[in-house]
Amino acid sequence: MSSALKINKPTPIHPGDDLIKFDSNTDVRETLYAMREGQSVLITEFYSNGMLLLKELQKHLKIRLPNKTIKEQHAFRAEYHKLSNQILLQIKNQKLVVDKAPKIGWFAKLFANKNNFLLTFPEVQRLNSAWQKYNKGIKVPVLRNKVHPYLGTYFPTRFDHLTLFDNWLKRYEGPKKSAIDVGIGSGVLSFQMVQHGFQKVFGTDTNPNAIFGLKEFMGETKLSRKVELDYGNLFGKWEKETELIVFNPPWLPAISSEENIDEAVYYNKNLFSKFFAEANNRLAEDGKLVILFSNAAQIKKLTKENPIEKELAKGIRFKLEKCLKKTIKPTVDKTKRNKKEAALEEVQLWVLTKV
Repeated sequence: MSSALKINKPTPIHPGDDLIKFDSNTDVRETLYAMREGQSVLITEFYSNGMLLLKELQKHLKIRLPNKTIKEQHAFRAEYHKLSNQILLQIKNQKLVVDKAPKIGWFAKLFANKNNFLLTFPEVQRLNSAWQKYNKGIKVPVLRNKVHPYLGTYFPTRFDHLTLFDNWLKRYEGPKKSAIDVGIGSGVLSFQMVQHGFQKVFGTDTNPNAIFGLKEFMGETKLSRKVELDYGNLFGKWEKETELIVFNPPWLPAISSEENIDEAVYYNKNLFSKFFAEANNRLAEDGKLVILFSNAAQIKKLTKENPIEKELAKGIRFKLEKCLKKTIKPTVDKTKRNKKEAALEEVQLWVLTKV
């Protein structure tokens, strides 16, 4: 495994003396006021005390801050994020010090050299949730085996686009010597291609945890000889031409230019122009470029343009072979407006070929 890969993980906080200790007898209101003054709080006794304090913090902020307009909701979330991260838990010998706490294997895996440190309560909650998924695995309808997403790695929570891709792979009659999976995440698309007889899949990702996690998951199995990985942007080090390029990009445009934007969910304005330029150099003459996308951004009125249609309109590099669409069944929503929107949402599988 590459020694250059540095796993993204929470930063341990060293215990200080200026912490308020919070147990079941501590005055909640006084604690919340102290937090607003900048004090950090150490949860003691039971894990559930942290849950209680978070709940009370939410109630407290709902009274103080209006939460109706988008701007107000943003302010509410920012304040909640700031204050909830002042609630801390102690980890000793790779275990949470409080009673009735969840067992989280990441402490032993990622903090083996640390014996006594603190993490924020929201970080511990995220670690716990990620550990359950990694440890138990996630069943994906299109795969024979479960995937075990590593901490901080994108994994699918909806499967309609994967079913579209699987149905397309069943009918694909082109060569199956090699393919490139741009932004491999937890490996689902690559595993689908291997299942459908591709001899070699080259996967890239800008998230070191995705690469590390897949290397660990595949180990020395046959799969590790069929799926080769590279930590890099877009096509990484893969420069050879290939018969198939697959890309499941983020479906929503970034509305702000924040540095720490979640690249698995939001795309920046240059992503698609760079991708199409590089894909043009990597795709064999008779090859196929498959992009899994959605009209979610148009439904949410975040943009009027579809970046794939924009590329096709240029008519320089790619032309459309087909676009398969599948309407998403609406989830149960509280408002009629949301139901109307959700009913219109569709996932799309675009197949492009070279002009």
